[in-house]
Amino acid sequence: MPKNGMIMRIALALAAAAALAVTAVSAAGAARQSATLTGAGSTFVQPLISTWTQIPSQAGSPFTSAKGITVNYGGGGSGAGVAAITNHTVDFGASDAPLSAFANGCPTCYQIPWALSGTAVIYRVDGLPAHALLRMSGAVLGKIYLGQITYWDDKAIKGLNKTLNLPHTAITTVHRDSSSGTTYNFTDFLSSASKPFKTGVGTGTFPTWPGSNTAQAHGSSGMAAYVNNNNGAIGYVDVYYGVSAHLDLMRMQNKAGKYVLPTGASIAAASKIQTNPSADGSLSIVNPPNTAAYAGAYPVSTYTYVDVQKQSTQAGAVKTFLNWAVTTGQNYAKQNIFVPLPAPVVKYDKQQIAKITG
Repeated sequence: MPKNGMIMRIALALAAAAALAVTAVSAAGAARQSATLTGAGSTFVQPLISTWTQIPSQAGSPFTSAKGITVNYGGGGSGAGVAAITNHTVDFGASDAPLSAFANGCPTCYQIPWALSGTAVIYRVDGLPAHALLRMSGAVLGKIYLGQITYWDDKAIKGLNKTLNLPHTAITTVHRDSSSGTTYNFTDFLSSASKPFKTGVGTGTFPTWPGSNTAQAHGSSGMAAYVNNNNGAIGYVDVYYGVSAHLDLMRMQNKAGKYVLPTGASIAAASKIQTNPSADGSLSIVNPPNTAAYAGAYPVSTYTYVDVQKQSTQAGAVKTFLNWAVTTGQNYAKQNIFVPLPAPVVKYDKQQIAKITG
């Protein structure tokens, strides 16, 4: 585990709130607005939104419910969020994959990157020293998820962890049971680090997984719970859920050959690859190049997006909430193991938010 006791205690305290199907947050702009907004989607970003829900009760906070805007948010996965905003059943959808990753996408939406974190590779292998923090490369991890490596004492894993006595325990690969932006980030990394994985599975939100010893779980909390309860399991979740479940995290090898844990510093280093969003608002920051600038970068880092209709009956409230989320709201990122947005991304976000019309 990362040596970050305070963050783990904060994360654990928030885990119950993050697991709720519905969360709420209040925010206000310069003028009073009375509105209720509804959002759905990413479980990856749900802990951050859950923290925002605590703000109204904090002494001195300007974002009290008395100032008018309430936001109800339900997790369920990125695919559910994109479908909901596309079908106009919510005021915003949240997704950890770009809209281009979904068959229907949302051609009438703006895609706004509003949070930055990483996908942790979690595992449980009994018999190892406490918090051994196994080393792992994209090439070997690709073989594990292709079903080509089936035991933890396989020579390929042992070659990366020569000081550890790995047990002959069967590997169970765990994946999401529905369309997931976290799955997109995970498979995007593996596709960039492993040619066999790219051709065998590829990048996607809900791919077909090979191998005979596999399992599936719902949402980030479900993934963390499955790995926590099953010896030999390996899975992927955003960092918050791995930490809050007290699971061991893989030290992932980047292109510079360094084995890196997902921390604020290592995720921020990866974000330097692309700080100006593409025309559609997307950014790709997996597997940074082998240069000195990215020597400490975590290779499975990602942005997560809020998707909003370009024209909304609640445009004023949507704009007020989102402008706060990408500015003051970023002050609450670190305690959820997110990284505050780079200035160029915030600038882009403000420009896109300003375009939303009623």
